[in-house]
Amino acid sequence: METKIKIALVDDHLLVRNGIKSLLEEEQDMLVIAEGSNGLEAIEIVQQHHPDILIIDVRMPEMNGIEAVEKLQNIPSLKTKAIVLSMHDSEQYILESIKAGSSGYLLKDTDKKEFIKAIHTVFNGGKYFSGDISNVIVSNYLQSTSNTPKKEESTQEPDPYGLTKKEKIILTHILSGKRNSEISELLNNSKRTVETHRFNLMKKMNVKNLIELAAKASKYNLN
Repeated sequence: METKIKIALVDDHLLVRNGIKSLLEEEQDMLVIAEGSNGLEAIEIVQQHHPDILIIDVRMPEMNGIEAVEKLQNIPSLKTKAIVLSMHDSEQYILESIKAGSSGYLLKDTDKKEFIKAIHTVFNGGKYFSGDISNVIVSNYLQSTSNTPKKEESTQEPDPYGLTKKEKIILTHILSGKRNSEISELLNNSKRTVETHRFNLMKKMNVKNLIELAAKASKYNLN
């Protein structure tokens, strides 16, 4: 028998919960086991039902989603992973949710394919932030590292990945927040060529997402 991903939904709008529940239960490997309407109920649900994934809204009465995610981190042996779902692509909300301990942040206009992909990614131990949100995270990360004094040239760690000149150019564009289509226009290359270079450099650097890419690029002064 196939193991189902146990999911708890917490949103103060019943129509939203019903819509998400209907969407998720079309998937054979997913099951919504509990629902709530505020952050306090989210904490009770996690303690009582031990879902694999908690999908939680940001703005709710009693206690908001970010506060609830943060408090859940204090539960011993917590295995539930949280995905924050919101209408807002505010940098403040995004970064606060990450600091609180969420494993993902999705906008409510996310399509079904990305929604399901995010749940699978987080369930399997990864983190998932939709494209535009990833750009906010990377921009913030790069801004914070730019305020840190760089190492002297003689003590900088060399590029251990052997990136080609083209890959380094594409890396720079990726970290500036440009999409593959924009990079292809700038470099007068096909979108497929850019995608291939992007895949190769991420494979060489052994990273899975933009956050890891930005961190390693900063460490080795590749950006």
